Amino acid sequence: MNPKKTFVDAGVLIDAARGKPEAAEYAMTILDDPEREFVSSPFVKLEVLPKAIYEKNKDEVDFYNTFFDAVTHWPKSTGEVTSRAFDEASKFGLSAMDSLHVAAAVLAMADVMITTEKSEKPIFRCNSIDIVTIRPVRESK
Repeated sequence: MNPKKTFVDAGVLIDAARGKPEAAEYAMTILDDPEREFVSSPFVKLEVLPKAIYEKNKDEVDFYNTFFDAVTHWPKSTGEVTSRAFDEASKFGLSAMDSLHVAAAVLAMADVMITTEKSEKPIFRCNSIDIVTIRPVRESK
Protein backbone atom coordinates (compact mmCIF):
# COMPACT_ATOMS: atom_id res chain seq x y z
CA MET A 1 0.00 0.00 0.00
CA ASN A 2 1.24 3.49 -0.85
CA PRO A 3 1.66 5.99 1.97
CA LYS A 4 -1.05 8.64 2.23
CA LYS A 5 0.28 11.99 0.99
CA THR A 6 -0.71 14.39 3.74
CA PHE A 7 -0.57 18.19 3.89
CA VAL A 8 -0.70 19.55 7.45
CA ASP A 9 -1.38 23.21 8.04
CA ALA A 10 0.60 25.40 10.40
CA GLY A 11 -1.89 24.84 13.23
CA VAL A 12 -1.13 21.11 13.30
CA LEU A 13 2.61 21.79 13.51
CA ILE A 14 2.12 24.44 16.19
CA ASP A 15 -0.08 22.07 18.21
CA ALA A 16 2.60 19.37 17.95
CA ALA A 17 5.38 21.76 18.97
CA ARG A 18 3.72 23.74 21.73
CA GLY A 19 0.06 22.85 22.06
CA LYS A 20 -1.80 21.65 25.12
CA PRO A 21 -0.85 18.04 25.94
CA GLU A 22 -3.88 16.35 24.40
CA ALA A 23 -3.71 18.43 21.21
CA ALA A 24 0.06 17.93 20.95
CA GLU A 25 -0.30 14.19 21.39
CA TYR A 26 -2.99 13.97 18.72
CA ALA A 27 -1.00 16.10 16.27
CA MET A 28 2.02 13.87 16.85
CA THR A 29 -0.01 10.74 16.02
CA ILE A 30 -0.50 12.27 12.58
CA LEU A 31 3.12 13.36 12.19
CA ASP A 32 4.49 10.03 13.44
CA ASP A 33 2.18 7.90 11.29
CA PRO A 34 4.40 5.60 9.18
CA GLU A 35 1.56 5.30 6.65
CA ARG A 36 1.94 8.99 5.71
CA GLU A 37 4.27 10.97 3.49
CA PHE A 38 4.15 14.71 3.97
CA VAL A 39 3.43 17.50 1.55
CA SER A 40 4.23 21.09 2.48
CA SER A 41 4.96 24.51 1.03
CA PRO A 42 7.08 27.59 1.67
CA PHE A 43 3.91 29.24 2.98
CA VAL A 44 3.69 26.81 5.91
CA LYS A 45 7.36 27.50 6.67
CA LEU A 46 6.59 31.22 6.62
CA GLU A 47 3.79 30.71 9.13
CA VAL A 48 5.77 28.73 11.69
CA LEU A 49 9.52 29.29 11.48
CA PRO A 50 10.10 33.08 11.63
CA LYS A 51 8.36 33.58 14.97
CA ALA A 52 10.14 30.62 16.56
CA ILE A 53 13.46 31.94 15.21
CA TYR A 54 12.74 35.48 16.41
CA GLU A 55 11.82 34.21 19.87
CA LYS A 56 15.01 32.10 19.89
CA ASN A 57 13.01 28.97 20.66
CA LYS A 58 15.64 26.48 19.49
CA ASP A 59 13.59 23.38 20.31
CA GLU A 60 10.64 24.65 18.29
CA VAL A 61 12.87 25.70 15.37
CA ASP A 62 14.52 22.27 15.42
CA PHE A 63 11.13 20.56 15.53
CA TYR A 64 9.87 22.47 12.48
CA ASN A 65 13.11 21.96 10.57
CA THR A 66 12.98 18.23 11.28
CA PHE A 67 9.45 18.14 9.86
CA PHE A 68 10.37 20.15 6.75
CA ASP A 69 13.45 17.97 6.17
CA ALA A 70 11.16 14.93 6.14
CA VAL A 71 8.69 16.43 3.65
CA THR A 72 8.80 14.42 0.43
CA HIS A 73 6.47 16.47 -1.77
CA TRP A 74 6.64 20.22 -2.46
CA PRO A 75 4.76 22.20 -5.08
CA LYS A 76 7.03 22.85 -8.06
CA SER A 77 6.27 26.58 -8.41
CA THR A 78 5.05 29.20 -5.97
CA GLY A 79 3.74 31.09 -8.99
CA GLU A 80 1.49 28.16 -9.83
CA VAL A 81 0.43 27.96 -6.19
CA THR A 82 -0.52 31.63 -5.99
CA SER A 83 -2.43 31.46 -9.27
CA ARG A 84 -4.33 28.36 -8.12
CA ALA A 85 -4.84 29.96 -4.68
CA PHE A 86 -6.54 32.96 -6.28
CA ASP A 87 -8.93 30.60 -8.07
CA GLU A 88 -9.63 28.60 -4.89
CA ALA A 89 -10.20 31.77 -2.84
CA SER A 90 -12.55 33.21 -5.46
CA LYS A 91 -14.51 30.00 -5.86
CA PHE A 92 -14.86 29.07 -2.18
CA GLY A 93 -14.45 32.36 -0.28
CA LEU A 94 -11.18 31.38 1.40
CA SER A 95 -8.71 33.52 3.29
CA ALA A 96 -5.39 34.16 1.56
CA MET A 97 -3.41 31.67 3.66
CA ASP A 98 -6.05 28.93 3.50
CA SER A 99 -6.22 29.30 -0.27
CA LEU A 100 -2.41 29.06 -0.53
CA HIS A 101 -2.43 25.89 1.57
CA VAL A 102 -5.22 24.27 -0.45
CA ALA A 103 -3.50 25.18 -3.71
CA ALA A 104 -0.13 23.87 -2.55
CA ALA A 105 -1.70 20.63 -1.33
CA VAL A 106 -3.56 20.09 -4.60
CA LEU A 107 -0.59 20.95 -6.83
CA ALA A 108 1.74 18.68 -4.83
CA MET A 109 -0.91 15.94 -5.22
CA ALA A 110 -1.72 15.43 -1.54
CA ASP A 111 -4.43 12.93 -0.71
CA VAL A 112 -5.63 14.81 2.35
CA MET A 113 -5.16 18.13 4.10
CA ILE A 114 -5.28 18.18 7.89
CA THR A 115 -6.09 21.45 9.62
CA THR A 116 -6.96 22.91 12.99
CA GLU A 117 -9.74 25.03 11.49
CA LYS A 118 -13.30 24.65 12.79
CA SER A 119 -15.47 22.52 10.52
CA GLU A 120 -17.80 25.44 9.76
CA LYS A 121 -14.99 27.57 8.26
CA PRO A 122 -14.97 28.37 4.52
CA ILE A 123 -12.05 26.01 3.85
CA PHE A 124 -14.49 23.11 4.23
CA ARG A 125 -16.42 24.33 1.19
CA CYS A 126 -13.49 23.24 -0.98
CA ASN A 127 -13.95 20.15 -3.07
CA SER A 128 -10.44 20.19 -4.54
CA ILE A 129 -9.01 18.02 -1.75
CA ASP A 130 -10.25 16.01 1.22
CA ILE A 131 -9.93 18.26 4.29
CA VAL A 132 -9.99 16.91 7.84
CA THR A 133 -9.91 18.92 11.06
CA ILE A 134 -8.37 17.96 14.37
CA ARG A 135 -10.33 20.79 16.02
CA PRO A 136 -12.59 18.66 18.28
CA VAL A 137 -9.56 17.08 19.94
CA ARG A 138 -7.79 20.43 20.03
CA GLU A 139 -10.63 22.08 21.98
CA SER A 140 -11.25 19.38 24.52
CA LYS A 141 -10.28 20.16 28.09
